[in-house]
Amino acid sequence: ADQVEAIHDTSCRVLEEIGISFLDERALETLKKAGADVEPGSDVVRFSRGMVEEFMSYAPSQFEGLARDSGTNYKFGGDSVLFGAVSSAPFCSDIKKGRRDGNSTDYRNFLKLTETMNCIDFAGGYACEPMDWHASVRHLHALYDKFTLTTKMPHIYSLGYERVTDGIEIARIASGLKSQEVAEGQPCYVYTNINSSSPLRHDKFMLIGMREMALRNLPVIVTPFTMAGAMAPVTTMGAVTLQNAEALAGIVYIQAVRRGAPVVYGGFTPNVHMKSGAPAFGTPEYVQSSMVSGQMARRYKLPYRSSATCTSNAADSQGAYETMFSLWGAMDGHANMIYHAAGWLEGGLCASFEKFIIDCEQLFTAQQALKEIDFSDDALAFDAIKEVGQGGHYFGAAHTRERYETAFWEPILSDWRNYENWSDGGSKLTHERAHKLAFELIDSYEKPKIDPAIDEELKAFVERRVREGGAPTDF
Repeated sequence: ADQVEAIHDTSCRVLEEIGISFLDERALETLKKAGADVEPGSDVVRFSRGMVEEFMSYAPSQFEGLARDSGTNYKFGGDSVLFGAVSSAPFCSDIKKGRRDGNSTDYRNFLKLTETMNCIDFAGGYACEPMDWHASVRHLHALYDKFTLTTKMPHIYSLGYERVTDGIEIARIASGLKSQEVAEGQPCYVYTNINSSSPLRHDKFMLIGMREMALRNLPVIVTPFTMAGAMAPVTTMGAVTLQNAEALAGIVYIQAVRRGAPVVYGGFTPNVHMKSGAPAFGTPEYVQSSMVSGQMARRYKLPYRSSATCTSNAADSQGAYETMFSLWGAMDGHANMIYHAAGWLEGGLCASFEKFIIDCEQLFTAQQALKEIDFSDDALAFDAIKEVGQGGHYFGAAHTRERYETAFWEPILSDWRNYENWSDGGSKLTHERAHKLAFELIDSYEKPKIDPAIDEELKAFVERRVREGGAPTDF
């Protein structure tokens, strides 16, 4: 507890004595009215400890998001764990076609895998960036696909007013809500994630997204990208302290916009490889920062977002063990949302089809391991032990015959045959089996049903906004 308070205390010193830049006039006005110290003629904002504690207390510790298909809502917080697909990779790859620019065909294929794999709970940002759509209208085409090709709760990007409000409107239509219901704060089928511009800055476009989502009571994940040794101190706890200060500032701003607006505390603190300057994921330091970030989220009674990432350039053993270490840190940190949990490669630069399947195998394993253990008399199996006795076997026992079809978890990817059978089957390696399964699932994908009237309204909105030119690209 004293170590948690040391991070909180130092973060408060950062907010009181150094301050955070808010690069948006409306945000500065909102924070000044709320009681923050805004320097005249400056974008630097300082927060008293009392203001931080007060406004953090307004944020809900748990909330729900709508699911489009089943009516079963997503739970954010508590003991809930939600896993998401890879997001925002500029490139994609598979072992047959190699590495390439993100494009709309591959983007849609990742959406199909996201919908098919029931270990994935939410669709993050664009798995790979569909660069064959112009940047001004890309969000319109991509969001239409996201809201029609998958029923998993989707993310919209907070990159300026037009993109976030277009996303909110598409989400409203897909959710079957009236305009006034969203304006009044009725939850709908969407959330966003924002990153601070570390160190100690929240940029204009993300602040606009935060404001527009908060005004409508829609969830915002506040995730500083504090890379130790580059945009944050080289010590892991120094980087976590900076992350914490930036997250607190963002959450306080959201609560100043609308008290009680749903937020998630995001942690994303990898370290830099000091010999090359490249980001490093799946490191011991990343595991530690994920666990400590979870402690901080619980200190503020907020849902917690982490990530399952790797640095590897291939869907190989390095990619698997780095991702497993990241996943371990996130789950030990009691993360409620785990981003990039399937398909992340090259430190986030590439979305891999093989890696998507390999990661899903790990997620299925983790989810199975987290299930409640059966301690009933039948599970303790005294009668079976008595029946078999000394020196026997359990293959033919009544207890086994009653349960053998469902007794154990069955993998989708691992090959559990002995060497001879594996060799006779072509000696296929993990990434080869993953490639085959990925494209079999894509080929067999069935588009989820959507109300034709909703689909027509979505198409009409997208077509109109495309004609109007979409969103500006002159950042």
